[in-house]
Amino acid sequence: MAKGFNRGPAMGGQGGMMQQIQRLQKQMEEAQAKLAEETVTATAGGGAIKVTMTGDQKCREVIIDPELLKDADAEMLQDLVLSAVNMALDQSRELAAQRMGPLAGGLPF
Repeated sequence: MAKGFNRGPAMGGQGGMMQQIQRLQKQMEEAQAKLAEETVTATAGGGAIKVTMTGDQKCREVIIDPELLKDADAEMLQDLVLSAVNMALDQSRELAAQRMGPLAGGLPF
C-alpha cells in the first residue's frame, strides 16, 4: 500500500456521506412532487387576465374576462396574456426556489 494511503476511515466517511445524499435526494423528490401540486396565480389588465401556474412551471389555467373581449384588439389581448404568463412563471420559479433552497443548503459538498 502506498505511503500515507489509509482506506479504513475514508470508507466510513463515504458511506455516511452516501446515506446523507440519499436522504437529501428523497427530500428533493418529495419537495418536487409537492411543487407540482402548489399553484400561483398572476393577473394582468386589472384582473382581466388570470394565469395559474404550478410550482413546477406547468400552466394550469388561463382565464380571460369576457368583458375584455368586447373592446380589446388582438394585439392588446396577446400582450396581456403574455404579461400574465411571464409573471406566473416568475412567481412559480420563486416558489420553487423557496421550497428547494433549504434542501440545497444540506448538501455535504
